[in-house]
Amino acid sequence: MSESFRGEFNQKVDGKARVSIPASFRRVLEAGDPSFDGSRPKFVLVYGRPGAEFIEGYTMAQMARLEARIRRMQIGSKPRRALERNFITLSQQVEIDDDGRIVLPPKARDKIGLDAEMLKDGAEATFAGTLDTFQIWRRDSYDALNAAAEEEDDLDDLIPEGADLLALLSDEPEE
Repeated sequence: MSESFRGEFNQKVDGKARVSIPASFRRVLEAGDPSFDGSRPKFVLVYGRPGAEFIEGYTMAQMARLEARIRRMQIGSKPRRALERNFITLSQQVEIDDDGRIVLPPKARDKIGLDAEMLKDGAEATFAGTLDTFQIWRRDSYDALNAAAEEEDDLDDLIPEGADLLALLSDEPEE
């Protein structure tokens, strides 16, 4: 994929669970939907991942690559069943409407803890780009996670003090 999901965006979720997809994310989703004909791109929302407080968005092309990898696994094997459940069964294909919005499916709302009362009061979701996929969080959960991460500053275990964070890429070949 040439384009990536990047950045973080806070979006209002209305009382009908509709939320606008950030424009830059829509461009990546359009490029990653082989059947995109100029309107209403599709993508897949995954709400399986145990322990995660977010749902994850995959382009149709990215999901097809993941599905191909799962299909190559032995049918009925424990790892394949786990992947099928968490990435296929606990997912839903959604379509972006003409206004750039989706309706968050009920199970996806449950996953991130968006209940009817919150929707009525005007909830917010945070879209976080993670290269080939993106995450959708309830904003307060995302903000709390980031505050905790800043407090912990776990980079000390990864790089020496004062070193450039890009040093983490040293084992990776440059393209």
